[in-house]
Amino acid sequence: MTHFKRRASALVAAAVLASATLIGASGCKTDPAVTEQHALEHVGFLSQAVETDVQEVRGALPQGAPLLTALWKDGQDPAKDPEAAKDALNRTRNKVQDLRLVKSTFFALASADGTIIRNDLEQDMMAGQNLFESYPGLRAAAGGKYTEAVGSMHEARGVEGKPDGQWVAAQPVEVDGKVSGLYVTGWTWAQYAYRLETALKSHLQDLDANEKPLFYVFVVVGKQAYGTRISPVVNAEAIVAADPLSKLDAGGSFKTTVEITDRSFGLAVKAVPALGDQVAIAVLRSET
Repeated sequence: MTHFKRRASALVAAAVLASATLIGASGCKTDPAVTEQHALEHVGFLSQAVETDVQEVRGALPQGAPLLTALWKDGQDPAKDPEAAKDALNRTRNKVQDLRLVKSTFFALASADGTIIRNDLEQDMMAGQNLFESYPGLRAAAGGKYTEAVGSMHEARGVEGKPDGQWVAAQPVEVDGKVSGLYVTGWTWAQYAYRLETALKSHLQDLDANEKPLFYVFVVVGKQAYGTRISPVVNAEAIVAADPLSKLDAGGSFKTTVEITDRSFGLAVKAVPALGDQVAIAVLRSET
């Protein structure tokens, strides 16, 4: 073969390879609408998980409160022995099967005026803080009613270096017909985002390795978006910039495509009234 023919053959082969590469690249490109729809399906799945989680707390917390009444019997004040209060919290959860199932990241005991006596964590930064100052919606619990609220207590945070907030529930502890204290539980948004992200990962585990997407789960509360401890801050900022809660459709959902650090993500958001009026779950999904 002459030099000219060899060069021509090489050029043709290169052209064919380049064409194949372009076709392959365009063939692998996912329609943004498809990614958005997948993300919407994910938040639908997670919203059901949220409903189950909240119902578990609503059913379990009232079962535990009667087991704590002994702390106030005969005029005793559990605030004088916080370690005994912690032991009582642990015993109560161990005795009630439904309490062991809830996804809470902390349990706590508080006086009727909202002052936290002790939580069940090894290091208690919440003791001495007032529940009602951080979660005004919990005040109704002092009147004898099971109550839920959202708010933010710095001492209850689940992540360092990022904003965090909490969802909390309180059940009155009544002694001789009087509210003597409050049995409290809840989760931080950062830790709850991790719980949901793990649930979604498990839900998608049967996908082929080449089909598994990159995704992040956030809890949107008003104008804030809370992710896991390791979720990129720029992701939360992109969700906040989209202002999703103002764009929810009649079904309480919203989806769009956002660009984050030169990568395209489908963003889907779904309101979860079980956690509050201005609370939603958001999923960012990108194809790998």
